[in-house]
Amino acid sequence: MRAPADPGGPTRAQIALLGALSAFGPLSLDSYLPALPGLARDLHASAPAVQLTVTACMAGLGAGQLLAGPLSDARGRRRPLLAGVACYGAASAACALAPSIWALILCRLMQGLAGGAGIVIARAIVRDLTGGPAAARLFALLAGVTGLVPVCAPLVGAQLLRLVAWRGVFGALAAISVPLAAVTAALLPETLPSARRRGGGLQAVTATFAQLIADRRFWPYAAAFSLSFAAMFGYISGSSFVVQDVFGATPQLFSYLFATNAAALIAASLLGGRLAAARGPVAMVHRCVPAVALAALGVLVVTLLHAGLAPLEACFFLLAGSCGLVLPNGTAAAMAARRDALGAASALLGVGQFGAGALVAPLVGIGGGRDALAMALVIAAAGVAALMVAWTLAPRP
Repeated sequence: MRAPADPGGPTRAQIALLGALSAFGPLSLDSYLPALPGLARDLHASAPAVQLTVTACMAGLGAGQLLAGPLSDARGRRRPLLAGVACYGAASAACALAPSIWALILCRLMQGLAGGAGIVIARAIVRDLTGGPAAARLFALLAGVTGLVPVCAPLVGAQLLRLVAWRGVFGALAAISVPLAAVTAALLPETLPSARRRGGGLQAVTATFAQLIADRRFWPYAAAFSLSFAAMFGYISGSSFVVQDVFGATPQLFSYLFATNAAALIAASLLGGRLAAARGPVAMVHRCVPAVALAALGVLVVTLLHAGLAPLEACFFLLAGSCGLVLPNGTAAAMAARRDALGAASALLGVGQFGAGALVAPLVGIGGGRDALAMALVIAAAGVAALMVAWTLAPRP
């Protein structure tokens, strides 16, 4: 086994790798969004059933983090991470071969379970090597790197659909995991020394989770982070049907609009990292969550007024940008509470994030391809809830 990394901070190559590992979520979700209507037709499935493939992946990503986070606290970061990357490739290949919608849902659950290791351990590695505003800046930078995936994945997925069916998208995900595993093995040493690992088995893990859930320095920021993500994911999971089926856009046009909003997320994440250096991640959460709520309410108002695609896309753009400010700073603010249990803290963040996403996905699909109201209601509710938690329960700086 390699020696633990120098705590001076990750190299640029390692930062790029951590961004790729953190991208398991959007890579799994965004790359096949343009294919959802075609997938529904091919497997003779309803829109809510197809949305369950998104829900299953989200649930798996949350549960996988719940398992991999504490495991990495006890056994180190490197081995669980390599195992997760390998299993992700195998699960992606199984998705490509799924014979029915229910088989695909099961395979997506397994894909999420494996992918959760990359997300939770990458976050823990950041906090192994950095802290305070530096961690917020690195989380923001990772969000920017990760944001390239929502920009590129729908575009690549839409172009792949010109050549292959939706199964080819999952085949591409399986292929990507091979070089990613090799680069991880080559560039990422162990970052958690044996002296800092936590033992004690299931009882100790449960006690750590209970302490984090009761800690007001942790859970209000984790809740605001998760609810902001839920608002964002309401857009991510519902916009494919709304933009294409309700407004008649092509998969290619949808991918361009989606990429524009993802670019807003990237730019805001990088800006948020710079602002956090001066104001701190806690202050950034309190100042920026109102923008999430405002954009989310804008989606609902535009939908109720039947104002059309252009105003709706403007609200989506504002929602993506405001979430880009909140998400990395919410992560840094929550994880600052417990340096001694970073894997567990990262796991709870992941459970809240992807658990919220798993709940949102089927709710936004209730309207199917008929209207956008269900999606708009979910986005608005999540945005307002994030604001209420941040303003009433999260400690102020």
